[in-house]
Formats: sequence, C-alpha cells, structure tokens
Amino acid sequence: MNIRPILPVLFALLCSTSALAAPDARMPDPRMPDARTPVGGKQAAARGCHLPGAEEALRCLSVAVPLDYANSGAGSLKLHVTVAPAFRESARPDPLFVLAGGPGQAGSDVLPLLSAAFKRVRATRDIVFIDQRGTGLSGKLDCESPANEETMSDAELEAELRRCIGARRVPFAAYTTAAAARDIEQVRRALGYGKINVWGGSYGTRLGQAYARAFPDSVRSLVLDGVAAPDQVIPAGGRDGQAALDKLFAQCQGDAACHKAYPNLRAEFDALAARAEAGLKLSIADPRTARPVSFTMTGPRFLGTVHNILYSPADARRLPFLIHSAYQGRWEPFVARHNIAGDFASDASSAILLHLAVVCAEDVPRMTPALMKEDASTLTRPLADRIPALCKTLDVPAVPYAEPTVIRAPVLLLSGALDPVTPPRRAESAARYMSKARRLVVANAGHGVSQLGCAPRLLREFLDRPDGPLDAGCLAEIPAPTFQLGSAGPQP
Repeated sequence: MNIRPILPVLFALLCSTSALAAPDARMPDPRMPDARTPVGGKQAAARGCHLPGAEEALRCLSVAVPLDYANSGAGSLKLHVTVAPAFRESARPDPLFVLAGGPGQAGSDVLPLLSAAFKRVRATRDIVFIDQRGTGLSGKLDCESPANEETMSDAELEAELRRCIGARRVPFAAYTTAAAARDIEQVRRALGYGKINVWGGSYGTRLGQAYARAFPDSVRSLVLDGVAAPDQVIPAGGRDGQAALDKLFAQCQGDAACHKAYPNLRAEFDALAARAEAGLKLSIADPRTARPVSFTMTGPRFLGTVHNILYSPADARRLPFLIHSAYQGRWEPFVARHNIAGDFASDASSAILLHLAVVCAEDVPRMTPALMKEDASTLTRPLADRIPALCKTLDVPAVPYAEPTVIRAPVLLLSGALDPVTPPRRAESAARYMSKARRLVVANAGHGVSQLGCAPRLLREFLDRPDGPLDAGCLAEIPAPTFQLGSAGPQP
C-alpha cells in the first residue's frame, strides 16, 4: 500500500502495499440488456464504470448493508463493489472476491492486480473487489493531510490526528473485522453468487479468515497472501521487522560488491537511529524543488521509513545506499524516499481512521506488557509506544479475542521469506487452524507474492482444482534484486 500518513510513525510502519464462474450466467453487463441473470437470487443493479488502475470499463454497484448488525435502528451504509467480468462467456460459477490490506485499503485501490496477479484467473472467473466499510468509495474514514506536513513535528502531527478524530461524528465501534465479514456475505447474496473463492492480501487475510469462519458454507477456497495469524497483534511487529532488517544486512555482507561499498552498514544504521532519536536538525535541498528546506529528522520518521522500505525486496536493496549516503551527511536520497508516500498520494490512500478503529478495538487490547517485552525492537517501538494513547482518543470498546475454529475449505497460503510484517512463521501459525492448508514460501519475496513470477499461473491452477496437485517449484526461480551501489541506481 502506498499511503500518505498524517502521522508518519503510524502508517510508515503499518502500510503494506503493500496487494484474483459466476453462476450459470455471469453478472448482467449494463451494455448488454439481454444478458442473463445469475442463478441464486435477485441481481443487484450495476453500471459501467472507469476507475484508476484498470484500462477497460468495469461494472460498479452499491450494496446497502446495516451500519450496526446488532442494532437494526442504526441505519445503513452503502458499500462500493467493482466487478471485473470473466473474459470467457462460459465463466465458472464461483467468482474470486478480493479483500485488500491495511486495514484501511479499499478494493478499488488494488485494481492494478487485474493485469498482474489475476490476469489468468479472470479468463474464466468474475473478480469482485469490495471497498470495505470505511474505505475508498464506501464512506472513507480519513483525515486531510496538512499542507506543511513534512516540516511539522511529530507532536504537532499527533495533535492534528487527535483533532481529526474528535471532529468526526462516526460510530467507530461499528467498523470491525466481524462487521466487514458480514458485509462480504451481503455482497455475495446481492450479486446472486453461490460459493465463492476469496483472495486476501495482508490484513485482507485476517478478514478472509474471519469470513470463512463466519460463513463456511459460502466459501469454496481461499488464497491468502502475506498471511496474518489469528493471534497476531498488528502493532507488535518488532520481531518480524527486525528479522527482515537483519537479513538485509546479512545479504549485503554476503554480497561482495555491497560489502565493499558499505563495509560498516549496521554500525552506520545504529548511529543514524541514535541521532534521529535525539532529533537531528537537517538543512538540505528539497528533493522535490531543490530549494533550501529545514526540518527535524526524528526517530519515528527515520525508523518508519526504513520499515516501510523493507516491504519490497527491490526497495530494500536500495536501503544500504540510502543509509550510507545519510551517514555521510547527504540526506537528500533518504528524504526523497521518505516523501514517496506523499508524492504519490491520491484518493487511493488508506483510510487512517478506519485503520485505527480496527486496530484499537481488536489489537491494542492484546498488547500486554509480556508481549511487548518479547517483541521489543527499536524498529517498531515508535508505533507501539504511541498507538495506545491514540486509541484512548478514539474510545472504541475492545473486541474480545476468540479461539479460532477450523477452516475446512482448501487454503493456499503464500509467504515471502523477506516479509517484515507477515513472514512465513505467521502462515505456519494460521495453518494450525486449517484442515486443508498448503503453504508456499518464496525465498526472494517480501510482502506480496501473487503478482511475482509464475504465481499468477499457480493461482489459476489452484482455483481450478483446490484439492489437486500444485507444482510450485517455479517460485524458486524468482530472482533476488541487485543492490544499489551508487546514485545511478541498482546494478544491472
């Protein structure tokens, strides 16, 4: 996920990119008035639409769902749903529902996956993207970023976020994973589908598991990419982030060219982290405008940017260059990378208030002193230290943790060995509560596997035959990116 954080310590640490049959007849095409109606019930009205991330016209519709499933008098909200119809007229009757990450990312934000991860799947299956309640076009719960965000102090940014929370008159307690899972069932029924397949990425894997447990008869199979374990506490990611950083340092040391260029990489990183923690005042040429700019590089901004870089191996292989340049006093490349989230900001940015609503209700109550001591890491400490206080401002009731039931549907779990937030150990933990789990680990992948190498073909093969054999040896052919050794970019 690429997002523009109003509070860098939160979203620089939590954003994951970031990240696949209809009934006898597919969903009616608004351009084809004689199209047949799917078997299974009344078809919701759809319209042709053009959205960022997709070249061709898709089908969009709104599905009304209860705002509060426990209170019928609370009113309703409308979910935005995007359908990419199967290319073949003889589509299979089981579509693929796509659940984005975050929490805070919308299905309409990940439409580029149509031409990457899901290009083979779509040949024979409709693909349905849901904007989860509180995201995207489904009543996005967000805050406006202040114009001078980059030069504001962390305390000022946090105060701005608190002001935004206080100004929103929203029943945040209604925005939970359980409610979003019930919304998925409402969409399935509105579209007239029978059993569906579910693809979830990052937080979408948590939502996908919740849906499969709440509505087991509606799920044919699941593909979970960047798997969150049922007991995983999102802000407690120090162990995983530190492991990814340590692997990067080890890989640089083991690479002759990288080690020669950056022989003291770990020591330089530690020194920069210490300087940033103390508050490092910088006066540099603005990477955007080349004009002089002054601001303070703080620990949260420095560490949050480093953690964010680790999500993608291609990005991570630039990190030694960025660290070494900053250590030598040339901060412009590092600051330019820090600014990327803002430079590419758009309406597709993640919904920060929805993120907080979910995490404050479901994760923070489980941040026990014992867990935080076990998970201690400098890399993610800023988030762990600050988010509980923000949750007090949001003031949502805790959602009690329930022991997971077993998922009976076939599940394909995809993990990147270099993932700093949902590494393979999380998928292993999730698989304990699945009777038909198949785990695949990609050595040179980070947070997100479905779009890499032969993965799109494997998704199609798994969905066609969830219980059949799957030769995944081709995933080992995905190469490791090269390290960046100078300003010209990565090695050829």
